Amino acid sequence: MGHKRRAWGAALAAMALLATSACGGDDGGDGGGSDVEVFTWWASGSEKAGLDALVAVFDEQNPDLKFINGSVAGGAGKDAKNVLASRLQQEDPPDTFQAHAGAELTDYINNGQIQDLTSMYDEEGWNDVFPETLIERLKQDGKIYSVPSNIHRANVVWANNAVLTDAGLDPKAKYASLDEWFAALDKVKAKGKVALSIATDWTQVHLLETVLLADLGEEAYNGLWDGSTDWSGDEVKAALEDYSKLLSYTNEDRQSLDWPDATQMVIDGEAGFNVMGDWAVAAFDENQKTLDTDYVAFPVPGTEGVFDFLADSFTLPVGAPNEDGTKAWLQTVASPEGQEAFNAAKGSIPANTEADTSAFGPYQQTAIEDYASDQIVSSLAHGAAVPISWLTDVTSAVAKFSANGDVDELQGDLADAAEKAAG
Repeated sequence: MGHKRRAWGAALAAMALLATSACGGDDGGDGGGSDVEVFTWWASGSEKAGLDALVAVFDEQNPDLKFINGSVAGGAGKDAKNVLASRLQQEDPPDTFQAHAGAELTDYINNGQIQDLTSMYDEEGWNDVFPETLIERLKQDGKIYSVPSNIHRANVVWANNAVLTDAGLDPKAKYASLDEWFAALDKVKAKGKVALSIATDWTQVHLLETVLLADLGEEAYNGLWDGSTDWSGDEVKAALEDYSKLLSYTNEDRQSLDWPDATQMVIDGEAGFNVMGDWAVAAFDENQKTLDTDYVAFPVPGTEGVFDFLADSFTLPVGAPNEDGTKAWLQTVASPEGQEAFNAAKGSIPANTEADTSAFGPYQQTAIEDYASDQIVSSLAHGAAVPISWLTDVTSAVAKFSANGDVDELQGDLADAAEKAAG
């Protein structure tokens, strides 16, 4: 499709300025045409609903441009990233692609596959409307390479009130540590329910990062990514043992599920707890469940006061067939209108501080408050903390551990992955 679209773009080169006159993009782009292929992994559920809402704003703001949906299904984007890597290697990029903001972009930058957007931030005034804590996490060597569509929180527990009550637990109870939470998990398990639902490899990495954060604390957790915390140390070993214990409470079919399935187990009362990012709130909303009445959501025990951050963002690839169209998409993504529509549907909170969030749901209101007051750390599983190559090695280690349960081997594999990344 990419080759045909490049031919189409070339044929319409003379019309490029007309086709993109409504975009507001600068004159630096060398691509034209009306099609704008947007590559994401938002192919179903609340993610697709969020994308659809964003596209509606894009269509309204850019009536002369045509959105082309290049989505590839798969939780956390594993399949999409593989397809994208192949296309980029073949010099067949989409006009823009979704990527997690932060270290995940490192490989694309080092490979010369995405363009520096720092000047666009200056021109559009985005440095003034995105929080400083976010701008810091967007920068790589002082430059910015993507535009965030949202802010998500990873360290969230979702729990079914009826299941907890049946197990003799108070749904409003707070757990200061993982040890306190283990006692609650024991009670749910004793009732014959899945105590902690989970899914395939990436959701296990997601759980692991929250355990590391809970046991190590903010400073030592951050040290895992800059080398100041020893992956071979006793503190990490203790955290991995807690992670191993948590897996003992999970469903045996975890490898065959993705995150919506694990979340649905809590919604349907098949499981007591689930650890997932706050995109899960949309699934509860879709099932007409009410916060505090039907379910509760709270920071993973031991992580109160810390916001485990990630953000979806969009890039300008080198060789994008329609560069001016891409800039128009990025402008919509960054706009208050685009962020309001997208985040209301997806369950995240806007990155743009000028977005009106007064009509957002009760969970999102708490996330807005927490992001403004909590300590911010970067997510491992969702690309904010490490490059794709490092995360790939971590995921392989976690998948192997899911099968063999060997904590010493897991720690060795994680230490090797960190050493390789530092390399």
